Amino acid sequence: MAVSLQVLYPVGEGTTFDHAYYASTHMDLVGEHMGPHMVSAQASKGLAGGPNVPSPFHAIATILFEDQAAMDAAMGAAGPVMADIPNFTNVQPQIMIGEVMG
Repeated sequence: MAVSLQVLYPVGEGTTFDHAYYASTHMDLVGEHMGPHMVSAQASKGLAGGPNVPSPFHAIATILFEDQAAMDAAMGAAGPVMADIPNFTNVQPQIMIGEVMG
């Protein structure tokens, strides 16, 4: 069964997020270190939470894996990716691991 890892960066008072760094440098690190274990990865920049509602998230990354073993292997290689987070944000990311349903 396919597994997804979503990394959510919530907006909050005093939070900062460098989208340019995230899109280029950080996502390149994801590909370099976790890529051999991934099916795909994408990142979305938060624009809105609905009509006339600000986005609750700076960004959300979604990474797909063939199965839990592949995700576990990717997480084992993710040390440099995790260490890079302070280089683009002061936000503590939220994580959701899910079973891909469709």
